Parts: sequence; C-alpha cells; structure tokens
Amino acid sequence: IYEALELRDGGSDYLGKGVSKAVNNVNAIIAPALIGKNPTEQTAIDNFMVQTLDGTQNEWGWCKQKLGANAILAVSLAVCKAGAASLNIPLYKHIANLAGNKKLVLPVPAFNVINGGSHAGNKLAMQEFMILPVGASSFKEAMKMGVEVYHHLKAVIKKKYGQDATNVGDEGGFAPNIQENEEGLELLKAAIEKAGYTGKVVIGMDVAASEFYGSDKRYDLNFKEENNDGKQKISGEELKDLYKSFVSKYPIVSIEDPFDQDDWEHYFKLTNEIGAQVQIVGDDLLVTNPK
Repeated sequence: IYEALELRDGGSDYLGKGVSKAVNNVNAIIAPALIGKNPTEQTAIDNFMVQTLDGTQNEWGWCKQKLGANAILAVSLAVCKAGAASLNIPLYKHIANLAGNKKLVLPVPAFNVINGGSHAGNKLAMQEFMILPVGASSFKEAMKMGVEVYHHLKAVIKKKYGQDATNVGDEGGFAPNIQENEEGLELLKAAIEKAGYTGKVVIGMDVAASEFYGSDKRYDLNFKEENNDGKQKISGEELKDLYKSFVSKYPIVSIEDPFDQDDWEHYFKLTNEIGAQVQIVGDDLLVTNPK
C-alpha cells in the first residue's frame, strides 16, 4: 500500500494494463522540461521530476500519482545512462560514483528457483526460494553453479512429484504443488548436494509476508486454500520462531519481507535475534521513501 503509483491506462485495451498515459507524460511533460539540464546531476533531476513536475503527496510522502512512477523511473534511468556517456565512463562506474561507492564488486546472483505465494498456483505461502553461489570465485562461475543446481532441482522435483510438478511460476522458478515451506527448503538442500556444492551455494527467501497477513494480525500459511479453516494461522511470534528453526537447519543467509510491512515489532525482534548471521531484507517494508 506504500508503493508509488505505477500508472496504467485502464479501459478494455490490454485489459487495462496499457501504458500510453505514462508514455505521453514522458513525451509531453517530462522531456520538454529536462531539455538543457545537465544529465550528470542525477539527484537534482530526480527531485525535480518527483517534487516539481509531479508534486503529488500522500501521508507517507511523494507518491508520483500524476506522472506515474513508471514514467519517472524510465526517464531517471535514461538520464543516468546519458550522464555516464557525457562523462565517458561505464554506467556501473557512474552509478558507483553517485552512490559514493569506491570499492567495486560484482554482486552474488540470486536465482529464484522455487515460486510460491501470489506468483504461483500452488499452495505454498512463501513467495520465493532462492539459491546464492557465495562460494564462486567469479560471476561466470556463479552462473555455472546456479544453472547446475537449477537443473538438479528440476530432476529432484520430477522424481518426487512427477513431470507436472516442474511447471514454473510467474518468475521462472518451479512451482510444485507443495504446502509446507520447509519442504521447499528440503528440495533446495537436496539439489545443492546433488550438484556437489554444499557449503558453496546457500539459500535466500523472499517471504512476502504482507500477502498472507490478516486484519486479525495473524499470518495464514494456508491463505490460498478456498475452504480455509484457519487452522494454519500463526502469530508473528510463531512465525519468527519458524524462521529461526529454518536458519538452524538450512544454509539460509537472507530473508526478505519476513513480516507484514507494518509489523515493526517482529522485524525488530527477528533482526535482534538472528540479524548478525542472516541478512534481513525489506522490500514491502521500504518500497518508497517517505518524507
């Protein structure tokens, strides 16, 4: 609910998902206003687009409801590329300079290999199960390791659940019809072992817990079941302890959106209890900067 507006056309064309309004905002409003500005002044241009050209705010901050976050972001990316070109430096160096980063290191890729939540038609509540080749000596080797684990995972899933279970979700990960989140972790553990990368490939999760957090302030691990009896609803405290049990059994190094975006109490508790060993990531928690 805190995300900036992604402007769509509505209506019947493209089932309402068209972006001609956003494109028109770029061509008719944003582009003319930016002509003549220095593309290396990224922050100034971004602020100008958000605060002056758009100017819309809600109780949480700038919300981009007039021009659309998709229009503003697209232009911001174009400005960034133009800035790098004008300075005659690679884009990654320009971005690093803007961020004040002096040590340049390629990130470890995170492969989203099992899908659940709103991204898949299975019963799995938690949205993404990822593998991270932290033991690779190069990005090329990391890609090789990730691909090999992915194919071993496909074989493990096919053998255990059948060919249909290797269908994929919205983000390309496998979507076997399992319900227990720990079962997903077991599948990853088995695939990593079969690939011979135990200790070199670890696990990350994007839980997207806001998707199954109810008005009763409980988390429903069976939220996709039509005839839900509510027996799998758990408290934030119980969910926190579930994560801790996962971390004790599996090589988990990162958990994204473990709680609802407003469940500050349990974010604090989880970070305090396991934050030194596991990266706690905010997506829904942080999406758009407030004022």
